[in-house]
Amino acid sequence: MLELRDVQVVFDGFRALDGVDLTVPEGELRFLIGPNGAGKTTLIDVITGLTRPASGSVRFGGDDLVGRKEHQIVRLGVGRTFQTSVVFEELTVLENLDLAASFRKPLWSLTRRRKGVSEAVEEALARTGLEELAGSSAGVLSHGQRQWLEIGMLLAQRPRLLLLDEPVAGMSKDERERTGELLTQIADDHTVIVVEHDMDFLRRHASKVTVLHEGKVLVEGSVEQVSADPRVQEVYLGRRQDAVGNRP
Repeated sequence: MLELRDVQVVFDGFRALDGVDLTVPEGELRFLIGPNGAGKTTLIDVITGLTRPASGSVRFGGDDLVGRKEHQIVRLGVGRTFQTSVVFEELTVLENLDLAASFRKPLWSLTRRRKGVSEAVEEALARTGLEELAGSSAGVLSHGQRQWLEIGMLLAQRPRLLLLDEPVAGMSKDERERTGELLTQIADDHTVIVVEHDMDFLRRHASKVTVLHEGKVLVEGSVEQVSADPRVQEVYLGRRQDAVGNRP
């Protein structure tokens, strides 16, 4: 599904990514973790065309992504969320989803009144659990509901790969649990990469983890393997037992 080879990104002499190799097979829920400045968001920016690497290759489903514009990559089936919300607060939940689902249509068609709700929008509403809020303004949603709406807006575009940047940041415990269930469900028929700092959330929901450090892949493996790795304990989790123990 996704393959990066020897990807390097340099900003004013600083190597934000330094020879990153990453392979994510189809249908996997992959978590990407690491300390601040490790290169996590830069890696997502490279995949989505926001940042062009100095060297290396990025292939998605057989297509080379390097050099393509952001909208071209979206049309290939790659969707992402950002750390800051991008929902339109003055529009309803349904209108936000409908607008997202219309990204493949010509601009003139967006001004026409559409009859009914598309299948893609109905599926996104059902999957995110926002059916009862379909007619509500996005501006009145809770923080967690706004995050679910953003994920729903991606799903309405029918992507093959979802890239989620810290989706549970600022959420309550119940919202984090609901989001974990949502990501697990989405991974049944999508490939998902999650950038996350919440280690409890990671332990509950991750199957495979990639750890970045100083722009390089430090280690990959299961949650148990990564948590037990001395290098990870040193640079990210710390050596406290409560940071690496198997809490529920």
